[in-house]
Amino acid sequence: MRKLSIIGIGAGNPDYLTVQAINALKTLDVVFLIDKGSDKSSLTTLRTEICGRYILNKSFRIVAAEDPARDRLPSHYESAVADWHAKRAAIYERMIREELADGQHGAFLVWGDPCLYDSTLRIVDQVAAMGTVAFEVEVIPGITSIQALAARHKIPINRIGEPVFITTGRRLGDEQPHDTVVMLDGGCAFTAIEDDSVEIFWGAYLGTDNEILASGRLHECKDEIQKIKADARTRHGWIMDTYLLRKTVAS
Repeated sequence: MRKLSIIGIGAGNPDYLTVQAINALKTLDVVFLIDKGSDKSSLTTLRTEICGRYILNKSFRIVAAEDPARDRLPSHYESAVADWHAKRAAIYERMIREELADGQHGAFLVWGDPCLYDSTLRIVDQVAAMGTVAFEVEVIPGITSIQALAARHKIPINRIGEPVFITTGRRLGDEQPHDTVVMLDGGCAFTAIEDDSVEIFWGAYLGTDNEILASGRLHECKDEIQKIKADARTRHGWIMDTYLLRKTVAS
């Protein structure tokens, strides 16, 4: 039986890997990579560095495939994502069937944690449902950008006895509880918030050499963060950022 591990590798720092992840890496025969193009080559570089540091099998192979095109401005978001997942599932199925032999151990290395705003598990489920290749799946959690953000700002992510709402930039306008963590904000959704009581704790490229942090009253610093984000995207060709919005409590 083929074995497939979905390994969370943390938010950008190779030291964020858990002992469980390192132990799994030691036994790998194949690492599957999805090439997102030259603009995001640093993501591939990090994964390659992790493989070189922790995989003990000197004959292991990296099998890469080009990421299928995705409609970034769809009229119907869910349909566009479903179409993209189907294209990826076809690629994953071919790689697993053709490149991972019976009895071998392969893995996808997932940025952050595979169970939080990542599509790998859903796509692997689609591959399994095809019934064309048999494999067992292991899921190894990783340190999320949320954890890294809180650690770098030296704050707890929640207040005593209070909930935390996690959403995306696309959905930020739908609800704004007192404490909201925002991920996958392709724009700057926080600029639409007019509440002067809101603080922001923002971070980009968390855990990497390019890490950027900013914090303060949102109405005072949102323009500056927007500029920082635009400049960083231009400089690096891509950006991944996460932030916490927190309403101050009246004394």
